[in-house]
Amino acid sequence: MSTPVHAPHLFPVAGNELVVGGLPLSRLAERVGRTPFYAYDRALITRRVAELRAALPVDVHLHYAIKANPMPALVQHMAGLVDGFDLASAGEMKIALDTPMAPDKISFAGPGKSEAELRQAAAAGIVVNLESELEMERLARLGESLGLRPRAAVRVNPDFELKSSGMKMGGGPKQFGVDAERVPAMLARMGELPLAFHGFHIFSGSQNLKAEAIMEAQRNTFDLARRLAAHAPGPVRLLNLGGGFGIPYFPGEPRLDLPAVGEHLSGLMPDARRAFPEAELVIELGRYLVGEAGIYVARVVDRKESRGQVFLVTDGGLHHHLSASGNFGQVIRKNYPLVVGNRVRADSEAIASVVGPLCTPLDLLGDKMPLGHARVGDLIVVFQSGAYGLTASPTAFLGHPAAVELLV
Repeated sequence: MSTPVHAPHLFPVAGNELVVGGLPLSRLAERVGRTPFYAYDRALITRRVAELRAALPVDVHLHYAIKANPMPALVQHMAGLVDGFDLASAGEMKIALDTPMAPDKISFAGPGKSEAELRQAAAAGIVVNLESELEMERLARLGESLGLRPRAAVRVNPDFELKSSGMKMGGGPKQFGVDAERVPAMLARMGELPLAFHGFHIFSGSQNLKAEAIMEAQRNTFDLARRLAAHAPGPVRLLNLGGGFGIPYFPGEPRLDLPAVGEHLSGLMPDARRAFPEAELVIELGRYLVGEAGIYVARVVDRKESRGQVFLVTDGGLHHHLSASGNFGQVIRKNYPLVVGNRVRADSEAIASVVGPLCTPLDLLGDKMPLGHARVGDLIVVFQSGAYGLTASPTAFLGHPAAVELLV
């Protein structure tokens, strides 16, 4: 007997069936009532937060980036685990404000915030991460019209990048934040405006599996923040160091050495505390908190052979899970880890490709994988699906039904 793929260790197998949230997958599918669906395991999310708490310095605050997965029930669960939220739209703002999280522990980032969004943020009392000089002036004007001094931080486009990052968010020309060399003049102007300066948001990249690269970025972030703080119109109350912690998606990828990152950050804390005595020091994470705790489940509706190749046709596809199809950030397509969830182990290594119901060759969830033992009616599971899944997908494409989401 063999396991067809390197099924991540987080989900147990009992009776040759994947167990999710304490339930066998087939029973969970009956509970949901239909496929496809996403399932997020709350115990795994809780465990991941606890692992971070144990590894990071005790005075580092942990924020959840809602854009990774804005499912309301999941965000409610997160509100009891983390110290704050970061959001990127008015829609996410509503979800965040529906939780018990205090508004002053919520920050709003993203270029191109509308006047309506800025007004809502000012009225709610959340921290706005300013992405341009114009946005600063606009927020000040809106605050005056409301009789408020909006809380504001400067999102800085640093003069360095997070090396080996899956997605570079800083360094070089970027639409995100204000170039570091322009920030001193912006801070001088901020001191003249009716804004409550809170600090800096310095985010250089995401999805990084190399501890050394994250350590270097954190050193550079503290150094840059010290230089900029000399020009600030008030004490730094918030220093968001970004995140960048990645998760492995593909065979051969290592896991991030979290203890090493935490130990290195602990070594930086004494100097950071002296430089920023009033600041909350924040690590902001999304994918690292929820990515491995989620699965996507689709049912095989047809099994067909074309010129010697077996295709498993499912009722799910790229319209629900664009990332798994390879069309969300991949340059060279690689397979996410997949498994036949109700029959994990097989007697053979027969090869099959997993496709969806859409009329496009891009609708490919697994290309030539050892899943050939699957039959019509079986449940195909895509692991590493807790982040940038449903809401990062073209759900209206070709008019197929939406996927269900549940927290178990």
